[in-house]
Amino acid sequence: MLRPLLHLLTTLALLAPLAATAEPVIVTSLKSGPIELTREQAEKLYLGRSTTLADGTPVKLVDLPAGSTRDELYLRLTNKNPAQIVAYRSRQVFTGRAIPPLEAENVSEARQWLTDTPHLIGYLDRADVTSGMRILLRLP
Repeated sequence: MLRPLLHLLTTLALLAPLAATAEPVIVTSLKSGPIELTREQAEKLYLGRSTTLADGTPVKLVDLPAGSTRDELYLRLTNKNPAQIVAYRSRQVFTGRAIPPLEAENVSEARQWLTDTPHLIGYLDRADVTSGMRILLRLP
């Protein structure tokens, strides 16, 4: 009984570094045309401080469900943890200063939206990006 448990714990310990290597990237559809996005612009968009690109083009955002890629993106982009993002966004929406991003039910739905919809910006793990998308920003 102890041996299977030890085997399971060893396997989980070996896989843990793989889970930590997620690389969130901000993407859009190839149908969006040429879009340039800086880290500062992305932060403003995802914190609800802006709804347009630097050239004035209006954009909509996609969020993934709460979890690893979403949490990693917000932490890397805004230096805020999930609880801080929820509190911040709740204040923004309640006061009418921001509209929350569209929330996809899963990565597959987000990929479909991001491939098909011009001027929609979202994020995925680098491994989930498809040929119909363009990476706008990599987050170190």
